[in-house]
Amino acid sequence: MFRSLRPYQVAVDCLVAAVFFLVAAVTGDGSGGYTALTVVLTSALLLRRLAPGLALALSWVAAVAQMYAIELAPVVADFAILAVVYSTSAYGGRVVKWLGLASVGLGALLGSVFLTFTSMFLFGPSATDSLATIVLQFFFQLVAMLVLLGLPWTVGLLVRTRIAARESREAERAALAEAELAEREVIVEQERNRIARDMHDVVAHSLAVVIAQSDGARYARAQDPAAVDGALTAISTTAREALADVRLLLSQLRHSQSAGPQPALADLERLLEQMRGSGLTIVDEVRGQSTTLGTGHQLAVYRIVQEALTNVLRHGDVTQPARMLFTWSENYLEVSITSTLLSSPHTGELRIGHGLAGMRERAALVGGSLTAEPRNREFVVTALIPAARAIRA
Repeated sequence: MFRSLRPYQVAVDCLVAAVFFLVAAVTGDGSGGYTALTVVLTSALLLRRLAPGLALALSWVAAVAQMYAIELAPVVADFAILAVVYSTSAYGGRVVKWLGLASVGLGALLGSVFLTFTSMFLFGPSATDSLATIVLQFFFQLVAMLVLLGLPWTVGLLVRTRIAARESREAERAALAEAELAEREVIVEQERNRIARDMHDVVAHSLAVVIAQSDGARYARAQDPAAVDGALTAISTTAREALADVRLLLSQLRHSQSAGPQPALADLERLLEQMRGSGLTIVDEVRGQSTTLGTGHQLAVYRIVQEALTNVLRHGDVTQPARMLFTWSENYLEVSITSTLLSSPHTGELRIGHGLAGMRERAALVGGSLTAEPRNREFVVTALIPAARAIRA
């Protein structure tokens, strides 16, 4: 029956009711009946949002008493009824809303009857007052009352519909955001599983080298002790790389294993040729002196470049060249891929592809970072991959 209101809404309703009571009291005749009517209608005005059904009931009590108990003509205090009718459609439940509409019709009918007979009583019937004149007068008053009472109810219904539509849009946006978050989590999990499959071959190869070198050193120790140093050096180098690769797994479960060698930086040229054969113009540039990258880091760079160029084919302007820049430093490799957008990022039509989630995951698992954002009419993907020296540090 009672709705929950915020503190500022309660304060506003109390202030409006107080001002309304003062105005009604000043403009009234000061009689006891008028004062009682004003108190009841002010109470209805005060409760119009907190309890629309109760406010409607108080309005009916006041209206019936005004017409048939104190026989008082329309006064300023009656304007509270309009606010109550508005509240029944704007804030009331389903029953209260339709009771408000029924009150519009019934109230207009009773009010028209009251006004018709009141005018006849005040001015007296004249010789020219025929039944047709009285009926016509009653009809015009009924139409006026229907408009007067029905307009606030209609406005309240429109406000209610607008609020419901806004809440529906907000709920739809929240549901869409939750769905996109869930989809992103699925994509990230799938990408992690794919990374685990890729890294399985890397780690397995490194451990096989370590085992082979260890066995060879053990057998060759008696005949060629100098060969042991070379074997131990190879074991140390391979073990460091394998340890870095194992850290990349992050406890990922391996569901299936992909056969064949994993791509590295040396395979990038073949990838670029494939992309160019698909109709994409690529301008590649290398700056700085290249340094050592672990097997897993090379794989991450390859996958990031592959996904970024694939996104250019799908969503970019292939008539414009894509620019790929490798910037080597002592501790990092910065990979930047810039392409031209088909649409302006300010039109709302640009949507980031789900492949970016996989690229970010690739970069994060090797200790790096990745950003992807529109700049004017271009889309720039920048990955920062740590080199082997930075990893050991």
